Amino acid sequence: MQIRYEVEHGRSAAYDGENRVGIAEFEDADGRWVITHTEVDPAYGGQGIARRLIEEIIAEARRTGKKIVPVCSYAEKMMTGKEEYRDVL
Repeated sequence: MQIRYEVEHGRSAAYDGENRVGIAEFEDADGRWVITHTEVDPAYGGQGIARRLIEEIIAEARRTGKKIVPVCSYAEKMMTGKEEYRDVL
């Protein structure tokens, strides 16, 4: 499984070979990245792919000094109230 940050598409994506099996999308709103949607093919569920997709966006936000607004229900549940993400929230 390969996780890629795809800035040109405003997302991180998971690939199994050439097949895209998951995405986490974000929009730039006044310099903040709003995570709007996370989705993983049900056949790949339970492997932690959604978490890895969000972590990829978080890593890039840290590299570029961006803040994140987790609107997507998965990202919100994963990040809100967690000390390890305080620096990007």
